[in-house]
Amino acid sequence: MRIGSRREDDFEINVISLIDVLLTLLMFFVLSTTFIEHSRMQVNLPKASAEARDATAQALTVVVDRDGHYSVGSDEVLGDGIDPLKTAIERVAGNDRERLVVIRADAMTAHQNVVRAMDALGQLGFSHLSIATTPTEAASDK
Repeated sequence: MRIGSRREDDFEINVISLIDVLLTLLMFFVLSTTFIEHSRMQVNLPKASAEARDATAQALTVVVDRDGHYSVGSDEVLGDGIDPLKTAIERVAGNDRERLVVIRADAMTAHQNVVRAMDALGQLGFSHLSIATTPTEAASDK
């Protein structure tokens, strides 16, 4: 006969320290997370009377803003000239050169900026290029 022993059904788990550890981990992950907002360049597309076509989700998008800054996919291109643009396109596109490329250029950007984007794509071997436009009011009334 045991004197002063505890019964086995009185088992208790102390969860206070577990909650402290979980809250500490939660605070660590919340504070260490970087909130990256990919560049969302605002462009006003030129108008065209052509009918709108369905854009494929597979298309690679090159955005040229009014000031001549480039964005490939959701990544902004840092640096001037054609080489940083080519590097960004290669990084986003990988080895798929048959992929459709949509150039979304601001209507007020210099023509040279669009030509530079087309030149970089041509040097990399892309041949399926499209320039995004918005429909004119006359075309939307039909």
